[in-house]
This record gives sequence, C-alpha cells and structure tokens, in this order.
Amino acid sequence: MSETGSTVPRRQVGRLLRQLREQAGISLMAAAEELEFSRARMYRIEKGEVPVRKHDVIAMCNVYHATTRMTEVLIGLAHESKAKGWWHAYGDVVPGWFELYVGMEQAAYRLRSFAPSVVPGLLQNEEYAEWIFRKWIGANDAAVDNAVAMRLERQSLLTRTRPEAPLLEVLIDEGVLRRAIPDRPGMRNQLVHLANSRPNVSVRVLPFAVGPHKAASSGQFTILEFPAVGTASPEPTTIYCESLTGALYLDKLSEVTTYESIWDELASAALSRADSDDLIAAISKESDG
Repeated sequence: MSETGSTVPRRQVGRLLRQLREQAGISLMAAAEELEFSRARMYRIEKGEVPVRKHDVIAMCNVYHATTRMTEVLIGLAHESKAKGWWHAYGDVVPGWFELYVGMEQAAYRLRSFAPSVVPGLLQNEEYAEWIFRKWIGANDAAVDNAVAMRLERQSLLTRTRPEAPLLEVLIDEGVLRRAIPDRPGMRNQLVHLANSRPNVSVRVLPFAVGPHKAASSGQFTILEFPAVGTASPEPTTIYCESLTGALYLDKLSEVTTYESIWDELASAALSRADSDDLIAAISKESDG
C-alpha cells in the first residue's frame, strides 16, 4: 500500500458533507442521483475513504445549500486530503476562523490530554484564558475577547447531553499548577475549577517527585478516540500535537501506539484523583499566603 499520510482531513470532509446532506433532509440515494454519483462513491466520500475533488465539493455544497464559508472550509480540507503528509497551519489552506481540531473534538467520545506547560483549553477559566491569549495576541482587546469567548464556548461540549458529553482525562504537570497568572484571585478560581467534581472529567497531577519521564520531549498532546456509527468501524484514534505555527495529526498505528505507551507511563506515575484534588487545594492555599 502506498504512503497516504494522515486521513484526518479526508474524514473531516466526509463528516461535514454527511452532516450537510442530513441537515438538508436529502437521502444518500437522492444525493447520488442528483450528483450523478454511484451510491458506493457517495458512501466512500462520506466515510472519508477517498479524497474529493474541488469541483465535486462545490457541486455537493450547491445541492446541500451550504454556506459560502462552509464551502470554503470543505474546499480547503479537500485540498489537504490529497497531501501525503501534512501540517495544518492555521490560516493557510483552511480559513483561519475554522479549527479542524475543534470539529474532531466535538466528534470524539474520549479525550486524553497531557498538559506539561499550561492548563488545557477545555479546562481554562475566563481569567486564565484571558491572560494566555493576551500573551499570545498582545494588546488587541477585541481579538483577546473574541478568542476567550470562543474558548469558553468550546467547553460546552463537556456539559452537552445530545450527543452524550465525551470523557475527558487530563494528566497535568505540577508545574502548571504553580505557574500562576498575575491575577491571583483568577488563579485560585482556576485551581478550584480543576477539582474532580464532574463525572465525565478526570484531572490527575504528575507531581515533581516523579522526576524526568519519557514524555519530557513530547510536549503537550491529546489522544482522541471516536465512537462507532451503526455497524461501521470507528474512525482511527488520532494524536493531536500543537505547536506555535500549526498542529500535527497522527493516526498511523505505530504513532498511536507510541503515544498511548507514553500516556500509560504517565498515568501510572500520576496521583489519584483524590490525591490530586488534595495537592491542588494545598497549592491554592499557598497562593493565599
């Protein structure tokens, strides 16, 4: 089999096209007839098994009455789906307002995130998020406010009921808890927010006492697992690694196995949920002093 790189953009194209078709109330067979595609081809496109050409994307979006923005997103993703291996650099091919990862996050049933430097976005409170974005974006108040609002809106997936909210497991380095933002009340609120009070969210701390570990060179990463749809096989587990200029998506078996091995090592070294809550509470009290 030839090297095909990550299948993530192809799968996302298929998922979005299926959602658009269903929202338009059009059956798979009716869409195939309108587009003069075979039913098998339609099925393979929606499953993300084949790349989609630009003019086919445009034709399908016309039939489904997709917005101009969504059509642009799909054209960008279709372009990337034909690349051998790819970096998703924000604002290059896919419009800057659309983050591929967010769509994947919404579709996952389980997320496992290692946080070695900052609190993960899904668990940031408003004060912490504002400080982070102000450091990244600068003094543009409107841009910072917009970024914070989008981050907080993204967190709604943890409390949704349909579909069921995903499981979120976070392993957070003790240094993240002690690297406080200047807003001390805001940081205390952030620490309280990390407590294990939500049934679908688990936060465990990797204490300093663990010492150097295998993940020291991996940086922050998230393992996304997807549910099966009907009798179809679930989409492959994907590793998401973010950098300053883009994000890397890994879904080859060898890559996933490597990161899951690192996760298992970290999980075995981390404190229990109860002990993590105790450490978080102790750090919070220290910040009051």
